[in-house]
Amino acid sequence: MHWRVTNETRQRLLADRAERAESFVQRFQGLMGRASLPMGAGMHIAPCNSIHTFFMRIPIDVAFLDAEGHIVKQLSALPPWRATSLYRRAKSVLELPAGVLLASGTQEGDRLVFAPAQTVGS
Repeated sequence: MHWRVTNETRQRLLADRAERAESFVQRFQGLMGRASLPMGAGMHIAPCNSIHTFFMRIPIDVAFLDAEGHIVKQLSALPPWRATSLYRRAKSVLELPAGVLLASGTQEGDRLVFAPAQTVGS
């Protein structure tokens, strides 16, 4: 299943086909090994309060979210081979293509909302 992610505060669509990583294996693998992350795609990792970009080939935007979906920390264009700090208030992380947060005007404190993406034919 894919998810639609909207910045409710700014009324901006951030992703229309974000994946969700919840199992240990899914969370560990994340976006590793992918050659690209197209616009509209993303990865929501839960539970999670820190990430790494080891073995990744692309920079990503990262939003650390509290339990209510508010951004407690965001990082723009985080390059491969980096590790973030641990953000104790974060309960999940949204990874997006580099540039999405800036282009959408997304800022710390904004609230993100996740809804099941509509599939073709529904």
